[in-house]
Amino acid sequence: MAGIVSYGFYIPKSRIRIGDIAKVWGKEEKNISASLKVQEKTVAGIDEDALTMAYESSTMAFSDVAIDKRKIGAVYVGSESHPYAVNPTSTILAEMLGIHGSYLASDTEFACKAATGALISGLGLINSKMADYVLVAASDKAQSMPHDVLEYTASSASVSLIMGRQDLLLKIIDYSTFSTDTPDFWRRDGIRYPSHGGRFTGQPAYFYHIYNASTDLLTKTKLKPEKFAHAVFHMPNGKFPIQIAYKLGFDFNQLKQSLVVEKLGNSYTASALLGLVSVLEVAKKGDLIFFASFGSGAGSDAFVFQVTDNIIQRRKRLSVSINDKKYIDYATYLKFMDVI
Repeated sequence: MAGIVSYGFYIPKSRIRIGDIAKVWGKEEKNISASLKVQEKTVAGIDEDALTMAYESSTMAFSDVAIDKRKIGAVYVGSESHPYAVNPTSTILAEMLGIHGSYLASDTEFACKAATGALISGLGLINSKMADYVLVAASDKAQSMPHDVLEYTASSASVSLIMGRQDLLLKIIDYSTFSTDTPDFWRRDGIRYPSHGGRFTGQPAYFYHIYNASTDLLTKTKLKPEKFAHAVFHMPNGKFPIQIAYKLGFDFNQLKQSLVVEKLGNSYTASALLGLVSVLEVAKKGDLIFFASFGSGAGSDAFVFQVTDNIIQRRKRLSVSINDKKYIDYATYLKFMDVI
């Protein structure tokens, strides 16, 4: 059975309070925070991007497993903020990590589910024995137009997963995916900031796709929501994952450990995976984890994971990094995001 051998994450130390953004635009902090259920978000530094963050999370993933990097058969980097429009992030990351030569390199894009799509591709390579190990990195320095609603949530982070067949941390029991042509969020070539369909991003996009991928998977595996110790859903804000969890039959106790969006914001491709990282901080051997990503455009990938006893040796403490922070003001935020 294929699965996750190790994982790593990186979240920038700099944070900006949502209230500080609201004040600049003459908005009431309590109204914004109550609407989005987000208090603050991570901000990548002026010298950080999707590549540097992917390197940090990947280095952590390799730190507690002895893997011959010549056996890494593929390196995928999922992002919607690749540093180059033409020039792969994946080859640069592999070179920085000491992975050379005979590996498949691929940059993937599908909004916030770019990395979970790569996870399915990696699963195919490993199950077919075309690769011993696959590295999947999800990394974004999310962009948003000043004074757009996205400015209150778009953040920065990275999560990396090493996939394999042996010595697993997480078994991948099964997966399901659901996609349609639903243009709820987009950015044309050469345009700096993304556009979105406002409320259209909710019911026809986020809820419709996650619900279909999730119900397909529950039917396929014949598992009921109550069988899961934890549930994780993509977090564009703090309300949506709670609403879809309830609609699918999960309760708040199953969901609460994953809800890191309030303190970290929406880091796009890393968002749902950070929820998974948070769950792994408390998960126990044998726990079943339900996981569903979402990417605008639109689609959802749903997975059933099962925790093994290797969690004890390889557990990482996301909560420590969440609390290790430095607040910046709005002018510094604009500088770090290369707006001024």
